[in-house]
Amino acid sequence: MTETERRVWSRLRGRQLGGYKFRRQVPVGPHVVDFMCVSDRLAVEVDGPLHEDEESDERKTKFLQAQGYRVLRIPVSDVDESLDDVIHGIYLDLAHPTRLG
Repeated sequence: MTETERRVWSRLRGRQLGGYKFRRQVPVGPHVVDFMCVSDRLAVEVDGPLHEDEESDERKTKFLQAQGYRVLRIPVSDVDESLDDVIHGIYLDLAHPTRLG
C-alpha cells in the first residue's frame, strides 16, 4: 500500500465507518481492488498522480460493474486535501447507494 492508501485504510478498517466492513487489496477476477465493502458491493480505488493509464482504469471499472460492484474512484489529491471529506463521501455512497447511479 502507498502512504495515501494507508491513511484511507486507517479510517476504513475495523468497521470504523458506520459499522461497514472493508477489506483491502481484494482480488476480483484479474484485478485487485484497493478497498472493498463486500456486503454492499462497493469498490474503492485510490488513483495516484502516476495513474495515467485511463484505458486500463476504465476496463477495470467496467469489469467490476459487470460483476455487480459499484466503483468509487478517488484521486490521491482529494485524500491529501481532506481525508475527512473523502471518508464522508465513501460513507454517503454506502448509505445512499443510488447516488452513484
